[in-house]
Amino acid sequence: MSEEVPRGTHALNSPWIQAGRLTFIALYAITVLAALAWAVSNVRQIDPQNRAVVLHFGALDRVQNAGLLWAWPQPFEQVILLPAADRVIERRVENLLRSDEALKADRVASFATPLSDALAGSGYLLTGDAGVVQLDVRVFYQVSDPYAFVLQGEHVLPALDRLVTRSAVALTAARDLDTILVARPELIGADNQAAERRERLRGDLVQGINARLAELKASGQGIGIEVSRVDVQSSLPEPAITAFNAVLTASQQADKAVANARTDAEKLAQSANEQADRTLQVAHAQAGERLAKASTDTATVTSLATSTDPQMLLRLYRERLPKILGQAGSVTTVNPKDDSRLIIQGASQ
Repeated sequence: MSEEVPRGTHALNSPWIQAGRLTFIALYAITVLAALAWAVSNVRQIDPQNRAVVLHFGALDRVQNAGLLWAWPQPFEQVILLPAADRVIERRVENLLRSDEALKADRVASFATPLSDALAGSGYLLTGDAGVVQLDVRVFYQVSDPYAFVLQGEHVLPALDRLVTRSAVALTAARDLDTILVARPELIGADNQAAERRERLRGDLVQGINARLAELKASGQGIGIEVSRVDVQSSLPEPAITAFNAVLTASQQADKAVANARTDAEKLAQSANEQADRTLQVAHAQAGERLAKASTDTATVTSLATSTDPQMLLRLYRERLPKILGQAGSVTTVNPKDDSRLIIQGASQ
């Protein structure tokens, strides 16, 4: 027989009591787990490509590189992940490109319905010699000042786009069209001179961007980044491409013709120099032979002049006389004892 419970009280093993206890234990456990999760919410592993900026009540406390990060939970400390110091980030500057509205208007524009000034000039830059060019710029930057980067927050990339746009406008305005067009994609790898001019163009643009970033930093409004390099590709507006390609083709053909003419001239000059050298060598050889023969003949005559042997003189006379007479057209003999006058007809003129 069950024991009766006094009026106004419940049994300890009542289902309602047991349910209340379980509910309390569950809520307590959930609260403890939530407190533990909140306490370790800012404890994390930082990978090598990132670093963490820890803000203590909004003020910069420390910068944590790759490794295990221990930080107090919010709102005591706030952890913001940033790229590592040596990590290079690429960004394409959309401000320099032709807008979508302008591209759509180009398809429907005509002489009767021309584009507005704002759409007509979208994406075009003016060069120093009044030429028009388009630039596609990709910026590669690094986070140099984490605290300034965090403070600027979402304003960093728009500010970078504006700085790059201003630098590109100033760069193109200070140079002529040919200097800017060395960055065309079809000229990449063309020759060493074009590559040097292209690298100089990129270097000047990087220098201009970093100078503007330094000015912002000096005024206390730095955005915490530094540009390491840029990739620039230039092009002409669509209506001018056909005419420019025709001029470029004619210029290339003229350069090729000049180069071929110079090559032919160099070959002719080399051939003439070789022929002159051969002629000079032959002349020197012939002169040497004649000089040697004359020296030999002179030595022979000198030796005969001092000779007293009549037989030797007679023998030489007999040997040389046929050679001398063989070169004559006709021979007339004269008696040495005949003292009459003899007229010998000279050679015909």
